[in-house]
Amino acid sequence: MANIQATALRRGTVILHDGNPYRVLSFEHRTPGNKRGFVQTKLRSLLDGTQREVKFSAQEFLEKAHVDSREMEYLYADGSGRVFMDTESYEQITLADEDVGDAAPWLAEGMRVQISMLDGRPIGLELPKTLEMEVREAEAVVKGQTASKSSKPAVLSNGVTLQVPPFIGAGDRIRVDPGEQRYVERVK
Repeated sequence: MANIQATALRRGTVILHDGNPYRVLSFEHRTPGNKRGFVQTKLRSLLDGTQREVKFSAQEFLEKAHVDSREMEYLYADGSGRVFMDTESYEQITLADEDVGDAAPWLAEGMRVQISMLDGRPIGLELPKTLEMEVREAEAVVKGQTASKSSKPAVLSNGVTLQVPPFIGAGDRIRVDPGEQRYVERVK
């Protein structure tokens, strides 16, 4: 298994801690005064779903879990989670809503995503780096505001609100980064 330094942890990383697999929900690298730095993390167990906070030394190395990735197509949501189909074997799996997490509003029928598998069990998903979305609502442009580096809120067709440049209006198609929930560019 690969080792990863505690300071290299990122949200969504799967590590082995005390012999059990955990997904990093949040992390914060702290360096208090003249003391040694540490990384404060919030972890969720992939076995039973419990959460815990763990503090790691900045120099500590952790064991990164071996996670396989398979391309799957999103089909629909049902009462137990989100249903995906393997694009090669046509096998269907259900991913629990807590494993889908922040990706839920970005999913659209027919979308292809990477499903993370740990020991043959689905544990999460990775959305494409960018998605094309239509702007459903956006404030009108204030005259003279386009010259500055300002932004305004816009509601996308999936209901997500994010900041866009002032020249974007309702009905425009834009490219967004769903991981960081930020505007990338207008689609021509």
